[in-house]
Order: sequence, then structure tokens, then C-alpha cells
Amino acid sequence: MNFTNEQLERYSRQIILDDVSVKGQEKILNSKVLIIGTGGLGAPAAMYLGAAGVGTIGLVDADTVDLSNLQRQIIHSTQDVGKPKVISGKETINAINPDVNVVTYQERATASNILDIIKDKDYDFIIDGTDNFPVKFLINDACVMLQKPFSHAGIIRFQGQTMTYVPGQGPCYRCVFQTPPPPDVVPTCQQAGVLGVMGGIIGSIQASEALKYITGVGDLLAGKLLTFDAKKMNFRTINIHHDKNCAICGEAPTINKLIDYELNVCG
Repeated sequence: MNFTNEQLERYSRQIILDDVSVKGQEKILNSKVLIIGTGGLGAPAAMYLGAAGVGTIGLVDADTVDLSNLQRQIIHSTQDVGKPKVISGKETINAINPDVNVVTYQERATASNILDIIKDKDYDFIIDGTDNFPVKFLINDACVMLQKPFSHAGIIRFQGQTMTYVPGQGPCYRCVFQTPPPPDVVPTCQQAGVLGVMGGIIGSIQASEALKYITGVGDLLAGKLLTFDAKKMNFRTINIHHDKNCAICGEAPTINKLIDYELNVCG
């Protein structure tokens, strides 16, 4: 593709990286990333991916901006309270980079629509920015069925974790966690609280994983669970393995349709 002078200036700090160069930036500009959840994790991920020049970003969220969101969901501002999160997110991304095509889905991801959403633009990479276990398992199962790579993450209190699934290169989320916990067994961040910057730290790692996958640079968190403890300022990488008995990606899968588990939503 022919870069405009404005694009060469905008993306110059990435283009001069030997591992990225013009070819890598071209891949970024032609890429499509779907972000499910425009909250604590999805907000920083969306902003950094938009700034980096990802050509198409899909935002999935049914909620409107609440004042309590603003402590961590930096894609939204005080003036956005009451506005659909996907619209607020689109406006912020395009204020950073007007060249990005932001596609909005003002709806919850469910078993009945998630496959169609992922197929809508044939997204290259999926980011799980949700705040509850049922939808995390839904995203995992949909991505395994469609053979789509995705980044999982979760945050609560002062802790965060993230892993990346790449078809054929490692375990899926269900290999590690198997099934969602019963409702109300694990507290939500509304109940337990969360340090606002946790979303920025972990969400930025998710954006990094997406860009690395798109450009083919570096090692992904495939087969690894990265955990972070902000109190101790400690990152830990745990090796995880494919479960041959996994119900969705194992040798004899038992899940052949998507499931809407009982929802326990944070905030």
C-alpha cells in the first residue's frame, strides 16, 4: 500500500522498529480486531490498538457509561455518562485516529449472536475484555469453534491475569479452568473492588498480544498464564498445557453448541 505523508509521520515510531517496519505497519493497517467489553480491560486495549493503526476495531458492549466506570475505563469521560459505551469508545478512538473504522455492536455477547459478530468482519484477533465468567467461557468456545486467536484477561482487587489462545499452538481457556464457577462463589469487582490501573496494565498487555500476533513479532502468551500482583509488583509466568480431554478443544469434544451460563455481572 502507499502510505500518505500523514501516516508515515503518525506511525513513524513503529515503522522505524526493525521488527515492524513498513511491512508490519501495513499488516496493522489491514488488520481487524474485535474487543468484547468496552470497560476496564477493553478501554485501554482499544485506545492503544486505535493509536497503533489497526484498520478495523469492533466494539461489543450493551451497557451505558456510569460514573463508577470512570475510575478505570479511560476510554470514557464525565461528559459520556449515560451514553452507550460503544459510541463513547468509537468517538474516543476516532479522536485519536480518524482513519480507524470502528464497528459498534450495542448488545451483549450471547450464544445466539457471538458467532455472527465474529464472522461479521472476519476479525483476525479477539480480545476478551469482559468482567464475568459465563461470557469468558462463551468467547473461548466461540473462538475455538471458529479457529480464531484471542486474548483472555481478568482483573480484581490488586491482581490480574492474561493468556492467549492460538489455534493449534496451545491450550484454550477451558483447558485451564474447565467450567465457570457457580454464581456468587467468586466476587465481582463491584463486590471486591479493583485498583483502577489494573485495567491499564493488563489491557495494554492484551493490546500488545494482538499487535504481536498481527505482525508476527515476538513470543505470544500461548501455553502461558501471566499473572500480576500490584501490591508486590510481581509478574509471574505459569506454563499451562493442552488438555486432551478438554470439552471444546480436546480429542473428543463434547461441546458442539454454545452455552449461555447463568450470568453474575460486575457492576
